[in-house]
Amino acid sequence: MTDFIIIGGGIVGLSVGKALIEQFPNAKIVVLEKERELASHQTGNNSGVIHSGIYYTPGSYKAKFAKAGNESMKRFCEMHGIDYEECGKVIVATNENELPNLHKLYERGLQNGLDVQLLKKEELLEKEPHVNGLEGIYVPSAGIVDYKQVSFKLAELIRENNGEIHTNEEVKAIDERSGEVVVETGNKTYRGKFLINCAGLQSDRIARMAGYQIDMKIFPFRGEYYYINENKRHLVKNLIYPVPNPEFPFLGVHFTRTIYGEVEVGPNAVPGFKREAYTKTSFDFKDFLEISTFPGFWKLGMKYYKVGIEEIVRSFSKKLFVKNAQQLIPEITEDDLTPAPAGVRAQALKNDGTLVDDFYIVNGKNSIHVCNAPSPAATASLEIGKEIVNKITDIKENNKAI
Repeated sequence: MTDFIIIGGGIVGLSVGKALIEQFPNAKIVVLEKERELASHQTGNNSGVIHSGIYYTPGSYKAKFAKAGNESMKRFCEMHGIDYEECGKVIVATNENELPNLHKLYERGLQNGLDVQLLKKEELLEKEPHVNGLEGIYVPSAGIVDYKQVSFKLAELIRENNGEIHTNEEVKAIDERSGEVVVETGNKTYRGKFLINCAGLQSDRIARMAGYQIDMKIFPFRGEYYYINENKRHLVKNLIYPVPNPEFPFLGVHFTRTIYGEVEVGPNAVPGFKREAYTKTSFDFKDFLEISTFPGFWKLGMKYYKVGIEEIVRSFSKKLFVKNAQQLIPEITEDDLTPAPAGVRAQALKNDGTLVDDFYIVNGKNSIHVCNAPSPAATASLEIGKEIVNKITDIKENNKAI
């Protein structure tokens, strides 16, 4: 029998594995991943930004873990020779109406303990000469990295410490008993003393499979991006973000340079009718039926229908997408953009139609379920791993006391 079974071979699951081998060096750890390759979903299909934590509610998991994760992720990369860059980013107010929210965001950055600078137009143009903005916020700690490379190094560390990682192992059933968790995959039966669910897009299903009736479902949002062609990459020096729309829980179309020198613009955030909806035509009847019969889906739609329609229309109209991008960089044209691979955000949605804003972790008797870990989870992954180990220690102590 193994000591810990981790379901999910993305950066969160692998960070949990790293934290476990550090806290319990003699423990036997098994990581199960349903795909052929680790980090195949959210980890391997994001913009690679090392976030600062400026956007998040002070005191929340996201605020604390993003700030601490920004620092620990950079240290990890330095320790293991992984390329990263602390390039900084600007958040830009393009019109007078956005200035109050920009100033509130600046104050939030200060509340979250960040080094943030309020920029006048001239100072903003020094940072990003081609941007259209009245004022901005400069966040010097933001950076870029390839999170797949981070994940592969985490996997290497787990294996070096006698941990096992098995790919092509889709979980089919879970039986959580007293002192034991039995996990059935399509190939094998695994027995462990404790289970950690880091299954991302499938995390709610894994939690229910283990017997936990949680008041949420994972709702997939496809993030659609374009690359800026090489001859126009000079228009973006580093990272350029708009002032977030307070009526919508996403950051809006932004420009990000990757660690490999590309420049991405996006995303559109459109509903997916398949958990792993990486294309516009992605569809799975079971996934569609599950989400369309969930009351929270319709309540969410009623609340955000105007913004949602705009996102969907922009998904099918490159012209409208470019018009939106031109609010930040007016020189961008349709000819300057080439489609890039999409990502899918696993966003927890509650029965009442509210999107779960923070990381959401459910404690079981012999298990822990990370049921909401969208952005900035990659940035925060090492800190999430430490938090999970702390929770495991608490659960074990409580179980002994019973």
